[in-house]
Amino acid sequence: MAQENTTTPSAKKLLDRVREKIRYKHYSLSTEKTYISWIKHYIIFNDKRHPVDMGAVEVERFLTYLANERHVSSSTQNQALSAILFLYRDVLTLELPWLDGFDRSKKPKRLPVVLTPLEVQALLRESSSAPEPVGLIVRLLYGTGMRLMEAVRLRVKDVEFTRQEIIVRDGKGGKDRITMLPDSLLEAMHRQLAIRREWHDEDIRSGKVGAWLPDALAVKYPNAPREWGWQYIFAARKYSIDPRSQVERRHHVDEKQVQRYVKKAALAAGIVKPTSPHTLRHSFATHILQAGYDIRTAQELLGHSDVSTTMIYTHVLNKGGKGVISPLDNL
Repeated sequence: MAQENTTTPSAKKLLDRVREKIRYKHYSLSTEKTYISWIKHYIIFNDKRHPVDMGAVEVERFLTYLANERHVSSSTQNQALSAILFLYRDVLTLELPWLDGFDRSKKPKRLPVVLTPLEVQALLRESSSAPEPVGLIVRLLYGTGMRLMEAVRLRVKDVEFTRQEIIVRDGKGGKDRITMLPDSLLEAMHRQLAIRREWHDEDIRSGKVGAWLPDALAVKYPNAPREWGWQYIFAARKYSIDPRSQVERRHHVDEKQVQRYVKKAALAAGIVKPTSPHTLRHSFATHILQAGYDIRTAQELLGHSDVSTTMIYTHVLNKGGKGVISPLDNL
């Protein structure tokens, strides 16, 4: 079905309500953009009818269209379903029995892509030519096991040099955790903070200082956005306009920049495996298990709520396929 770029006035008012509810729940800006986009697609696909006048048939038809005609992955289809469920349950506050009848698409079980230590060395060597702080972020991803967004959102107060640890705030699932600060990155982190301090002083002089804080924290600590400890360590060089508050401030480094350089470095290093920043997290987990650390330690460092999630990395502890010696090698 052909789709347009316009929505009806009633749909626009509805989308405003969606935005308000998302911000009330303190969801991220990326989640807001994703949910708004899927809800608009859902309304347009169904001839711009109001969601109140639609139900299970329309939702199922939309999801089927995504799978059969747009050939989206199961995770993308589930993302669309999450946006639609949010619309009905949280925005329209409709208790509809058919909402509970939808089974999410089963995501195929795949083993994580893991780089060998030699491949990691080659990748880090190639990424060292990236403009800072991108190169440092790449090393930090492998050295700590952090997710990409956790790394770019690091704030000054979350790095403890004396104890050589990093506090990862509000990770996946809204949990905090502690990971290590590698010895080999101490000097580079100090240099980055020195540069960042100069920028912070410049921001104060120009009147553009003001780190973004979640609404609740901004109200509780009104002076915090100007304080050094709350600033992003990996800040962008240029100022930008906050799309929600319209305040001009220095945001964190664009995560897409890190993604591009990791792919570029992998290509230059001759790595044929599909490689992304998250591959470095997989490699971190695998390599600490290979080094003899126990599964619970790995679980805590990675921030997994269930150890079964961490167990997927134990496949690397077996030589060959599940540790079985091929009969060919016994001939």
